[in-house]
Amino acid sequence: MSITKHTISVLVNNQPGVLQRVSGLFGRRGFNIESITIAESEESGLSRMVIVTSGDDKTLEQVQKQLYKIIDVIKVIDLSSNPMVARELALIKISSEPSVRHEIIGIVETFRAGVVDIGPSSLIVQVVGDSDKIDAMTELLRPYGIREISRTGVTAMIRGSVK
Repeated sequence: MSITKHTISVLVNNQPGVLQRVSGLFGRRGFNIESITIAESEESGLSRMVIVTSGDDKTLEQVQKQLYKIIDVIKVIDLSSNPMVARELALIKISSEPSVRHEIIGIVETFRAGVVDIGPSSLIVQVVGDSDKIDAMTELLRPYGIREISRTGVTAMIRGSVK
C-alpha cells in the first residue's frame, strides 16, 4: 500500500472538546495531522474541519469509520478523492534593509503575493495559494533572512457540483 496525502472535510457540531476528540483519534491511529483548520460552516451550530494527513487508503478508511463514531461528527468527506480547490495563507517576515527591498518585492510580485507591512529592517509578506506555492516562495526568500513564518493550514472544497 502506498502512503498518499489526504485532505479530509469533517462537519461537526460546534461544541467544546470536538477538536480534541478528533485530533486524539488521529494520534491513536498513528496519523500525523499536517494541517488542520476549523471554523463555523454555512449551517448554524456546525463547524467544518479541513484536515491534511498522509497514510495508506486502508488506514484512512478506518479513520473515517472511527470519526463517525464520535457523536459530534455529522459528515466526513475525503476531498482529495475529488477535483478540489485548496488554499493556504502565509505571513512571512523577512529581514530587509532598504537596499535589497526591490529584489524581495520582485519575488513577491512574481508569486502574486503582497507586502502587508514595512518596518525599518523588515517586510511582512502575505501569500495565498496551494502549499507548494507557499513552499516555493519561502525557499526563494530564505537567503534574505526569514525571521518568522505563520501559516493558516489548508482549507479546501470540492470543485463544481454541490455536495
